[in-house]
Amino acid sequence: MSQVYDHPRDPIGWSAAIAVVFFGLCLIRIAVPAEPYFDEIHYLPAARALIEGSEYLNREHPLLGKEAIALGIALLGDNGLGWRIMPALAGAGALFAFARAMWFATLSRFAAIAYAILLASGFALFVHSRIAMLEAFFVAFIALALWQCAAAVREPETGRSRLALAGVALGLSMAAKWNAVPIAILPGLTFLAARFAAGRRRLFTSRRGIPVPGVSLVEAALWLGLVPLAVYWLTFLPAYFFDRGALPANGLIALHREIIALQESVVEPHPYQSRWPEWIFNLRAIWYLYDPIEGAQRGIVLIGNPLTMLLGLPALAWAAWRAFAGDRAALAVTVLYAVSLGFWIVVNKPIQFYYHYFLPSCFLLAALALALDALWRSGRRRLAAGTLAASAALFAWFYPILSAAPLANEQSFTAWTWLDGWR
Repeated sequence: MSQVYDHPRDPIGWSAAIAVVFFGLCLIRIAVPAEPYFDEIHYLPAARALIEGSEYLNREHPLLGKEAIALGIALLGDNGLGWRIMPALAGAGALFAFARAMWFATLSRFAAIAYAILLASGFALFVHSRIAMLEAFFVAFIALALWQCAAAVREPETGRSRLALAGVALGLSMAAKWNAVPIAILPGLTFLAARFAAGRRRLFTSRRGIPVPGVSLVEAALWLGLVPLAVYWLTFLPAYFFDRGALPANGLIALHREIIALQESVVEPHPYQSRWPEWIFNLRAIWYLYDPIEGAQRGIVLIGNPLTMLLGLPALAWAAWRAFAGDRAALAVTVLYAVSLGFWIVVNKPIQFYYHYFLPSCFLLAALALALDALWRSGRRRLAAGTLAASAALFAWFYPILSAAPLANEQSFTAWTWLDGWR
């Protein structure tokens, strides 16, 4: 009776502070360049057409990401800030949501804070939070869904509302980009597997047992199955009202056939294309920008943090081992990484790029956060904290070519291109 139990304090303040600092860093030179760069040339015309209701452009992707970009333009103008403000908000939101998911999965202050620092300094989230592409949006909604699912399991008294919000987020993630689909189906399948493993006699209607007591399997199918599909469909409503290329009343299925055909039709080799073995070892970069702009040479490169992308690999192997030992957080991270990367190993998409590793890399960093937390709890705190400090230091070193800072000359890129594949 006299035993004092450890009740760790929720690090929500730290998570929010890191997200705010991250957002502030994103805003520095966010309007540079003042012209569209890289894949913005595809998404900005589609966003403008949405505002005008003129024509259904960029039909190879769903609409939500372009709707979000259009909202930024409507609020702040058709300029660099207006194009990129919504991705910046989505990126900061993704960082906060991932940190909250880690907290509810582990109840570890250090793991949640470490994960936020690793994501903020991991390069990929930062770069995609400063460009009008679709990546930040689908990752942000996946992070929100995982946060709500983890919280529903941890606090089943709020399970119903959290699963409902998770379902909405899953639908929005798929509506931003189809890359989310392999992950979006996992919460429902996990609920089914957990309830089946619980051995309930009334499998479909019983509200007892894991993962969320009080919610039946039938109700979970509503929140995690039907709601995502309904939300996904609702994001296509503007497509029925374009002046040109509008969808007919029964045209959504035909549109999805067209999307698949367009995705599979890109077969022309690209100088920046790469495959998954290169992604996991951080061997191939993409230069989103490298041009003289506003009187100076500037660049924006997409690579992973050289330290954490490699340290994450043994951390992932450790997480897989911990999963077999019954660690549910490690199991979740291992499965999320395997599914999000495995999709790109088997999918019929001939030309692939390093940015397809964005979501898997988030789960890789989650594994590293769990491993650092284990070091922290075992007393090796200098090693755990030093790894976070080194990750932040590398981010600071690469910051000029992640943020379009003025460079000395056109050969300045050589200071950061440590591998031939980064050139």
